[in-house]
Amino acid sequence: MIIDTTEVQDINSFSRLESLKEVSGIIWMIVLILSLVLGITIGVLVIVWLEREISAGIQQRIGPEYAGPLGILQALADGTKLIFKENLLPSRGDTRLFSIGPSIAVISILLSYSVIPFSYRLVLSDLNIGVFLWIAVSSIAPIGLLMSGYGSNNKYSFLGGLRAAAQSISYEIPLTLCVLSISLLSNSLSTVDIVEAQSKYGLWGWNLWRQPMGFLVFLISSLAECERLPFDLPEAEEELVAGYQTEYSGIKFGLFYVASYLNLLVSSLFVTVLYLGGWNISIPYIFIPGLFEINKVGRVFGTTVGIFITLAKTYLFLFISITTRWTLPRLRMDQLLNLGWKFLLPISLGNLLLTTSSQLLSL
Repeated sequence: MIIDTTEVQDINSFSRLESLKEVSGIIWMIVLILSLVLGITIGVLVIVWLEREISAGIQQRIGPEYAGPLGILQALADGTKLIFKENLLPSRGDTRLFSIGPSIAVISILLSYSVIPFSYRLVLSDLNIGVFLWIAVSSIAPIGLLMSGYGSNNKYSFLGGLRAAAQSISYEIPLTLCVLSISLLSNSLSTVDIVEAQSKYGLWGWNLWRQPMGFLVFLISSLAECERLPFDLPEAEEELVAGYQTEYSGIKFGLFYVASYLNLLVSSLFVTVLYLGGWNISIPYIFIPGLFEINKVGRVFGTTVGIFITLAKTYLFLFISITTRWTLPRLRMDQLLNLGWKFLLPISLGNLLLTTSSQLLSL
């Protein structure tokens, strides 16, 4: 059998080219993941600073001002302090559950960022079931809180973990029904397709105008999922000391602290994607049609503008969430569950039935 040497060389060069492509693809994915983690970290630091400044303004205080210009480095100083603090373990608790709980809470929320489109074609993973992946992954976080409460061997911590699980179940169902209504309007579960479906008419194409009741239910449910006031029953300091965080110190407590702000940021991003048009410019098409070709002008310029628009809408919702925290009083546990099961669930179900009916009639 005679083998042509040129064919062997071509096969070897092709295999080397394919291996180089695989390596470059892996490197590019790692770069994207690290960039996303860096951006999320900076976003969390900005949220912490904004909350302290806004709360100081509401309560007529000065707020942070010494750590860096305008106190911008205060959150970084707090994080550094928590890293170097002693990590205590309960003597009679389950140390494995106690240690794994904070990690589960943070990792489950970080995975949600993989399906969020920050700009045109700037998404880590454009999945066909993107929004349901977020709901499925975010539902794992309360398991980490329950593990933390049980592993602490403390009645206050355990009650806080049970409250977190009950609250998550109560408000995930209305939230899922609202997401399903949006998916029916957009004929897709992909976050990119949902944003594209709102891009035709600018401001008037937002799902906010087509789903006003769904938007309100989603807003309330997302605040409850983030365990923010007036829904922070799992860590109510007047009743449970600090809830599931009672026995934690050092970096483990810092992970819970970061997880709460990560959850708030991802909820705000999904409000932007599902209801506020995502990265699209919020100007009606008939006024300035040239702006809607911005993605075709230049990839870098269009991506930068898209990221800026997405973050501007996101931080507008964050301002509303922070203001709500420092304005409204905390609910009782029975009021919290009644709001979820007796009001939000029927409203979201009725909204889904109306949306389904309108979609069937429009066929």
